[in-house]
Amino acid sequence: MNPCPPPNTPPLTEQPSLFVSPAALGNTPPSCSALVSPCPPLCLRSHLHLALTPGLGAGSARRLCEALGCACAVLAAPDPALQAHLSTPVALALRACDNARNRAVERAVAWAQAPGQHLLVRADPRYPAALASLPDPPMVLYVRGTPSALAQPAVALVGSRNASRDGLEIAHAVAGVFARAGLVVVSGLAAGIDSAAHRGALDAGGLTVGFVGTGADLIYPRTHRALAQSVVGQGALISELPLGSPAAAHHFPRRNRLIAAQAVAVVVVQAARHSGSLITARFAAELGREVAAFPGSVHSPLSHGCHQLIREGAALVEDAADIAALVRGALERAGWLVPNAPFSGNPTQPGAVPLAHPSMRRLLKWLGWGPVAPEALARAAGLSASDAAAALLDLELAGHIERLIDGRFQRLAKPAAVGQPEGPFPQPGPVSLLASSADRPV
Repeated sequence: MNPCPPPNTPPLTEQPSLFVSPAALGNTPPSCSALVSPCPPLCLRSHLHLALTPGLGAGSARRLCEALGCACAVLAAPDPALQAHLSTPVALALRACDNARNRAVERAVAWAQAPGQHLLVRADPRYPAALASLPDPPMVLYVRGTPSALAQPAVALVGSRNASRDGLEIAHAVAGVFARAGLVVVSGLAAGIDSAAHRGALDAGGLTVGFVGTGADLIYPRTHRALAQSVVGQGALISELPLGSPAAAHHFPRRNRLIAAQAVAVVVVQAARHSGSLITARFAAELGREVAAFPGSVHSPLSHGCHQLIREGAALVEDAADIAALVRGALERAGWLVPNAPFSGNPTQPGAVPLAHPSMRRLLKWLGWGPVAPEALARAAGLSASDAAAALLDLELAGHIERLIDGRFQRLAKPAAVGQPEGPFPQPGPVSLLASSADRPV
């Protein structure tokens, strides 16, 4: 006998979308046998019990629920049925009277009573189909904000925490383009590229989803509390970790697999060779998602990770048009019917500040596009150390260069008044998800 209640499935989303969902075409997401929203208290507690049992991973919990029927059926199963699927220590832990687990279950249930806070289990139709298809889908998702944001097509933008100003501007601009097109921008709420991507989507008035590597009741880094609140108000903040879980190194790869799964494409803006963004990109490739990376200077450590991804087969992208072509194909392969509507409001650069002093023009000429130490620049330009320092400060204040964390300077992509080559933006004309109306009828 199945202790869960019968199906009663509401619409997946309460908001109109620019895109037609795969579920509307009959490709319904996998789920447990109980489909109710919100999940009834007993079923919710059963899922939490499994999720909070030490030694029982998400993959094992999924296989157990599929074998026995649902989370409630697992807890009602006789010992021989459990031992057929679990090791003895894990089966004993599942059966044990664990006061700490009981308190965590009740804390989670109470947390979900607050407005804007939700617990999504695999028996809930609001649970995102993209995550349900993982081999190890979270038994419980802690969601702050709007769960319907998880039912919309998404693109992930990720990258270095120590990003350059160029990288931050690219992430902000690209996120804005796709948010205005109706795509959800997914990232990890980290410093650097992640936060720039979230802000780009927010500033464009679009939806953004942040997957975090702590409990949903904590914010890391703490300086992102205001940003997190904005994400909650204009999308959702999500964790699979129990409430109160602190930031820990082993939490972030788990978070990264959710970012990769939720998006149809993952774009890496800047990444060092051992960046966590490469983990996200490789998860995405294993899941059959599109992966793209922005190239950079061979002298910059922030480019080495992107170059490695490109060598491994990631698409090389330089602007929103490149990404649009990639995303169009990814959406169609994922089953979304894409409207023949252009992206509006392509990113543009502000007007350049004239280079009034000859020393500024001379230094910019010698700087090129790779990071250079100030002493080397002064020697190449034939300037004294004091004159070079003053000119570099003026260039930095004018927005033509930036000082990197190692003290070197790097040229920015903003067009300058001395014939500096254009950066990646702006792009002429609108960027369209579909090349022509004949690509696919809607």
